Amino acid sequence: MSEPTTTPSAPASATPDAPGTAATAPPSEDRSALARMFSSTAGRNIGLVIALALLVVVGAVTAGENFMNYDNFLVIARLASVIGVVAVGVTFVITAGGIDLSVGSVLGLSSVVASLGAIQTAADGFWPLMVFVAVAVGVLAGLTNGFIIAYGKVVAFMATLAMLVAARGLAELISQRQTQVVSNDGFLDFFRGDLLGVSWVVWIFVLVAVGGWFLLNRTTFGRRTVAIGGNATAARLAGVNVRRHTVYLYMLAGACAGIAATMLLSRTTAGTSTHGQLYELDAIAAVVVGGTLLVGGRGTIGGTVLGVLLFSTLTNVFTQNNLSTSVQLVAKGVIIVGAVMLQQRFANREGGSPSP
Repeated sequence: MSEPTTTPSAPASATPDAPGTAATAPPSEDRSALARMFSSTAGRNIGLVIALALLVVVGAVTAGENFMNYDNFLVIARLASVIGVVAVGVTFVITAGGIDLSVGSVLGLSSVVASLGAIQTAADGFWPLMVFVAVAVGVLAGLTNGFIIAYGKVVAFMATLAMLVAARGLAELISQRQTQVVSNDGFLDFFRGDLLGVSWVVWIFVLVAVGGWFLLNRTTFGRRTVAIGGNATAARLAGVNVRRHTVYLYMLAGACAGIAATMLLSRTTAGTSTHGQLYELDAIAAVVVGGTLLVGGRGTIGGTVLGVLLFSTLTNVFTQNNLSTSVQLVAKGVIIVGAVMLQQRFANREGGSPSP
């Protein structure tokens, strides 16, 4: 309480007479500058790039030439592509302060509907119809989620959890729990083709990521998404139709799940209700590790892409070294917890509260 009265009376010449205070000031300034750097989007992405580089070094040391070759890097990219497309859609939802637990089940439902015999027969000679059907199913599921959340005022966690169960059950009913083989040659030939030696599946992921980055960072839609996540009430008072925008966000997440379903169909040549199991958790993990705040108000597509690549590389390193999937899951859990703890720490510093 005495500091406000003593501070104004302290002469400017007191600084040289107090070497202790002069010596301690620069370190605190350095620490705050470092904290500001790593709490920025660029700083977080640099941290992810460093972590990814270290993981590549570990793979090179432990697996040698089996890991450090062009074909293996393409395998990592293809592995990241499907989850990556799903994660881009989830990034928008989480940035707005929501959550979508249903994207994995919606992916499975989209793959089943798109691989129905009637759809494939109708798509003979025009395979994009299969893609359209898969995306349409995803958009319809997202529309249902968004309407229930925005207008039914159901908590996003519960609404999307219900869709997770319902979409998986509907996929089982439609497919009668049987695997449906994809026999459309045009569809398979396109998605198994490549451009400049890189699979079309990877290029689709790149296009979705670039489009997502542009939408989030360079459009009114993206600014409204961030505003809703930061303070939905303030966004509404500023003229944003929060309910309608929320519906759009879940439709976008559903569309991404539908696109990912077509990519998975081309890789497995089969539509089944088991497709996409636990994909929602992998997508959310990549989004959080990438730097998007779970409470909303901040999102980064670049960070999400790096998060997906980080987990895909981790899986590849573990596979190359013949380590069990159980160990992989433990490692993923540690990474996720570490990412959330860092988020909380930097969020506290940005908010001015002392960090532990």
